[in-house]
Amino acid sequence: MEIRDAEIDDAAAACEVTRQSITELCIADHKGDASLLRLWLGNKTPEAFRSWISHRNNTVVVAVERGSIIGVGAVTRLGEITLNYVAPHARFRGVSRAILGALELRAVKQGSVRCTLTSTETALRFYRACGYAEYGPPENEFGMWGHPMSKALTRDGG
Repeated sequence: MEIRDAEIDDAAAACEVTRQSITELCIADHKGDASLLRLWLGNKTPEAFRSWISHRNNTVVVAVERGSIIGVGAVTRLGEITLNYVAPHARFRGVSRAILGALELRAVKQGSVRCTLTSTETALRFYRACGYAEYGPPENEFGMWGHPMSKALTRDGG
């Protein structure tokens, strides 16, 4: 597996991985409710991904294995992690952890001393295991709970 910066041509595949991940792996969050899922997926389009990849305040990375994208992540210039999704067939193989490490390194290189994110219920245990801690009460967005989390960064990222 290779983690690399996303390119505009990756937008459709990165979008598809994200949509599959949300639909198939985040059931604890959307609980199969079609209206919640529709809201969550509303901005997960190839056009949106092209915009995120090309925006100067974002860094988008992809995990690639045998020429196929199996994960996608993004961090803003302010150290906010906005995406970390893995293809369902690649779950529990270290893809999300590798993406998170790459995002933290990029945040440090951009001058951040802390990363923040809002975790889903599905990923909460994962982020805690990676050193993130809740820093505020859960927030309700689209009828689902998100957990604001943060982590101080070291010069090597983690």
